[in-house]
Amino acid sequence: MSNPVLPGRRQHARLAADIGGTFTDVVLEHGGRRHSYKLLTTPRAPEAGLLEGIAQVLAAAALGPGDVGVIIHGTTLATNALIERKGAKTALLTTAGFRDVLEMGYEKRYEHYDLDLELPAPLVPRELRFPVPERMTAKGEVRTPLDENFLLQTLKKIKESSIESVAIGFLHSYANDSHERRAGELLARALPGVAVTLSSAVCPEIREYERFSTACANAYVQPLIASYLERLAAELKRRGFGCPLYLMTSGGGLTTLETARRFPVRLVESGPAGGAILAAGLARENGLDEVLSFDMGGTTAKICFIGQGRPEQSRKMEVARVWRNLKGSGLPVRIPVIEMVEIGAGGGSIARLDELQRIQVGPASAGAEPGPACYGRGGTEATVTDANVVLGRIDPITFAGGTLQLDFQKAKNAILARIGAPLGMDASWAAASVGEIVEENMASAARVHAVERGRSPERCTMIAFGGGAPLHAARLAAKLGMRKVLVPVDASVGSAVGFLRAPVAFEVVRSLQLRDDSFDFSQVNLLLKKMQNEATAIVAADALGTKLKTHRGVEMRYLGQGHEISVPLPARAITAQDAAKLRADYEARYEAQFGLRIADVPVEFLAWSVNVSTGSVNLKLAKFSGKNTRTTSKEKRTVFDPVSGKRQAIASYRRKDLAPGMRFAGPALVVEPQTTTLVPRGWRCSVAAAGHMILER
Repeated sequence: MSNPVLPGRRQHARLAADIGGTFTDVVLEHGGRRHSYKLLTTPRAPEAGLLEGIAQVLAAAALGPGDVGVIIHGTTLATNALIERKGAKTALLTTAGFRDVLEMGYEKRYEHYDLDLELPAPLVPRELRFPVPERMTAKGEVRTPLDENFLLQTLKKIKESSIESVAIGFLHSYANDSHERRAGELLARALPGVAVTLSSAVCPEIREYERFSTACANAYVQPLIASYLERLAAELKRRGFGCPLYLMTSGGGLTTLETARRFPVRLVESGPAGGAILAAGLARENGLDEVLSFDMGGTTAKICFIGQGRPEQSRKMEVARVWRNLKGSGLPVRIPVIEMVEIGAGGGSIARLDELQRIQVGPASAGAEPGPACYGRGGTEATVTDANVVLGRIDPITFAGGTLQLDFQKAKNAILARIGAPLGMDASWAAASVGEIVEENMASAARVHAVERGRSPERCTMIAFGGGAPLHAARLAAKLGMRKVLVPVDASVGSAVGFLRAPVAFEVVRSLQLRDDSFDFSQVNLLLKKMQNEATAIVAADALGTKLKTHRGVEMRYLGQGHEISVPLPARAITAQDAAKLRADYEARYEAQFGLRIADVPVEFLAWSVNVSTGSVNLKLAKFSGKNTRTTSKEKRTVFDPVSGKRQAIASYRRKDLAPGMRFAGPALVVEPQTTTLVPRGWRCSVAAAGHMILER
């Protein structure tokens, strides 16, 4: 791609595409207007659905490929490859004696009393993990030189195994990466065409298990992502697009094709990150200090806390959890990521009965193929979408803007067969039960996440987006004790809209272990300067003179503890006096999260981070304007009311007819082409100046 255009510039149209597990969302902005299109994901060839969506929004805007200045893309391809184990055949070169680190893990059980505990299988089986004689100390000193002759013999074995990708993870390479770099050079020379990942490049931090796991995950998806990106870039170029293509990362920034090819593991959870960016921007624009972001799509639901207009960040996440989304049951990866909880509670989540005849919903999903039963594409399982169709909350005729008409009878049959008949319920009560369970699952996940983060949902405003969130937002908010919900314009494609707000960014993290009672500030400044230069070199090429922003931080812990809390660093050179200030900041955060401080224990500095970005993009769209100013609706929709146990006709509004300042009380539905908002009894809805809907108890 040529002629880079900074994502914030307005000369051309700006286009964003989000490929999810069920739907692909495409959004185009031009001249203060926004066009969006939602279609089913094409799992066998993800780019096919994306290109079709692009063609549709360009046609709606009467634009051509040459009118587009930038394309921003987020995808679940890397995530799905890890979950479904459909990545490349991968080998691991590691220090002799550490072959089994991937299976030893943390050496603890995520469920203490489960006798049939299932642990996540390593991405690289033992027979493809090759030990090499070499050894570095934790200070980066060579204890055992790299045995190159042994390594060359090992590379012959790797070649015979038809390996597609290799991860290199040596002990303490974060302190000295010379052995990894030399092994990478020999490997590239002996096995041209085989992808190579150095753990010191993808995750230069202490903790060998997490570093090796991250390197293996990157190597596992690298050939798949590189091939996909090359196909997509080539097809876009063939169709006349001369603009740059940026990829959304899990940390909330944009990156180039080349960086995405090198570090595809950073694309994990890129879609949900876009949603968090949207919610953070809305929080800043509407003066909301504490926000709970609620993103519910076709496959999963994501919940994120946002404070002072910034989503919480983390340095670690788990992918491919094997047991009820339980923490500790997945593969750890250490990458910059927006902190959120994700559960299998989307529109396509499958409802079933367990051994005790209790209703369970998710985490398995019907996805896009075959999809919920009501899609009429061969699916027979009962899903959350089927339940909403049976309840009358979704109009089968206007669903997805009429591009996918739903089959009410198939939805009813699936709900009855899987839930209703075995429990002696009619279809309406069975569907209501499915809705209640999925909402309680989401509420439980939010409560646990709130406790872990030291947050109080009751003080938050919910921002709800995604195809399924507006239907469940008010009921979920009530369960969490929240009184206010904001449903933004174009809520159903919220993550893609968030992509358009994201900055070009890159984060560098390095380990340097220090204590507050022996703080070497000169060593810290030297490290931070080197990291600043590295991150700036990657971002500056696409900044085109725009002033760059830098956020620096350090992960700290009390000496002897195993977990850290991130503390921001001042935007200047570090001095000796900063040790006491950083300790005070750390202890304040520690007390806020855990309710106490620990006296007379040194504080340890562990990992230092530098994030360089172009700054967020402010969207200035034309003001929302309705076609009329009615506050009552002549349209009605018959829905099942679980409170009365009866079907009743309630008001149904078209969102395009709602003008700023309008108010109405629930129960009511607000229908738009790609989603529906439920305003329950006891709630009222008002329309803000920008067109966002505000639901209040």
